[in-house]
Amino acid sequence: MMRFFWIREERTPSFNGSFDATHKWRLPGVKCDACGVTWGGAGHQYPGVDLSHVPERSRFVRPWPVLVSELAQLRELVRPWVPPGVPLPPGTHLGPLEGTASGRFGPLTSQGDILWVVRRDALERLQAEGIRGLLGCKTELRFRQKEPPELLELQIEPRGRLHAGCLPSDLAPPCDACGRVALRLPDAPLLDAASLPIDRDVFRVGDYATVIVCTERFMETVRKLGLEGMAFREIPTRG
Repeated sequence: MMRFFWIREERTPSFNGSFDATHKWRLPGVKCDACGVTWGGAGHQYPGVDLSHVPERSRFVRPWPVLVSELAQLRELVRPWVPPGVPLPPGTHLGPLEGTASGRFGPLTSQGDILWVVRRDALERLQAEGIRGLLGCKTELRFRQKEPPELLELQIEPRGRLHAGCLPSDLAPPCDACGRVALRLPDAPLLDAASLPIDRDVFRVGDYATVIVCTERFMETVRKLGLEGMAFREIPTRG
């Protein structure tokens, strides 16, 4: 049976690179009249999406909450430009990272374990080893240093889900209007084996997108190549 691992950041003395950045566009948060909650999700990021040719792109730079009806309208405006079938909850980020960066960047660098940037040379080495589903997207990070590294953001899409065995028995269903689920990450998460993808080696958990998971093959390849920056914790699966 294939094993899966939760990817977390591992800081090393060799590298101190950091960045203060966010994506160029986003869906706003939502103020739901049905459940009474104002919210925006985290972990849904599609840096490969280009809205520069979309006439309504100025509507995707305001983070403050909108009504469910307006969110639905905005979601449909971007739907043709995102990967087929991916969820687009309030707070979804789109387009390249914009901001500042400094320091010495290792092969793999995280921002709060939620997104990852990779040096181009490291990405090419992983792809040469046959790692599947890695999409490196351009960033618009500004460096003060001369000859800065070429950093790409990994577009990591949501797939699969948590197993029902690790979820509360009294978990309320999603809100019919806005889709919110009041779910806290379980202390001992389990993955639903039947739901996991077979076409990629890195993905986000579909119903908890801040958790980024990889196959054992990916973990072993990162270690074999000596690519610093990632720590791995096994997440059990259950059929």
